[in-house]
Order: sequence, then C-alpha cells, then structure tokens
Amino acid sequence: MKTDVTTLDAAAAGDIELAEAIFGVEPRADILHRVVRWQRAKKQAGTHKTKSRGETSYSTKKIYRQKGTGGARHGDRGVAQFRKGGTAKGPVVRSHAHDLPKKVRALGLKMALSAKAKAGELVVIDQASMDAPKTKALAEKTSKLGWSKALVIDGAELDANFARAAQNIDGLAVLPSQGANVYDILNHKTLVLTKAGVEALEARLS
Repeated sequence: MKTDVTTLDAAAAGDIELAEAIFGVEPRADILHRVVRWQRAKKQAGTHKTKSRGETSYSTKKIYRQKGTGGARHGDRGVAQFRKGGTAKGPVVRSHAHDLPKKVRALGLKMALSAKAKAGELVVIDQASMDAPKTKALAEKTSKLGWSKALVIDGAELDANFARAAQNIDGLAVLPSQGANVYDILNHKTLVLTKAGVEALEARLS
C-alpha cells in the first residue's frame, strides 16, 4: 500500500510503499486489549502496602479478661477491629506483571499500526530533524501540519535537536523505533512515522 510522504514544512516529498503484512492487518479489539493490559500491568508499581497484625507496634497482652465484662471477647489491641490495628488480608508489595507470548505482542503492534493507517491517522514524513532545538519553531510546524496530539516514531536514533524541541510541546511525543508500543500508538490521535522509522518497524516485525 502506497502513502504520501511530506516534510515538516508541509511540502510533498514523494511516496513510500508500506508493507501490507504490517500496515494492512485487520485490527482486533481483543488482541489490542490484551497487549495494552500487559503493558500497563508491567508499569504498575505494586508498592502499596498495609501493616498486618504481626507488624503493628502494640503489645500482645490480652486487653481485658475473657468473661464478665459485658463486652465482646478480645485478645490484644492490634486486631483489625480496633483503630490503628493491623489490616486483615491487606495489599502487599508485589509485581503485577504477567506473561504474554511474543507473537501476540508483535501481532498487537501490527494491528495498532494498521488501525492508524485504516483510520487515516498515519502520516509519513521524510525525516524528523531540526537545525537547532527551537521549541517555538517546531510548534509552528506541527500546528501548520494539524498535529494536536501526535506520536512521532523515528529510526534507531533520534535527532537530538528535534527531541529536545519536542519536550515542551504539549501533546507531542517522540520515540525511537525500538520504543514503539501499542499503548502509546493508540493513546495519540496522529501517528507520525519517518521513512527511517518505517524501515526499522518493517525490519523489526517482518
């Protein structure tokens, strides 16, 4: 499938042939959901923690006699019923990550790329580079191109000036080809690929 190539100055720069096996796959919501869930679970910190009964600093002495008080029977004050007592079956520090086959992850990335191409939200530019790291100059270019919330994926290496200029632009993210992932692609309205980025993705997913 052919698509037009433009420059950052919104000028025509020819066209490029996109691999049908990567950019022409029929997207499936269940596959995309599985990959996004896997990504988000890996990023979850899992540092939430409450003290159990054995970790509270109270004495383990029985607070009052067993019978004859007219109240409920209790042992020490560190139980869950009392204020500042231990939590029964509370959260513990753990990893939320789970396994997902590599083939499913690769298929999810192909489907995310294909979904953007199918929706007309895929843009290919010749290169993402600037002579100087000027945020104002890049903001003017992206505004002219109509990129309100865009993800730019370049080749193996990012242009330092472009990446630095993009840091302060709200809604514009830049990734190298190795960092391309389903969540970020779907989380941005426009997907912008450089010619080097297309070649790197096709080499990675072929």
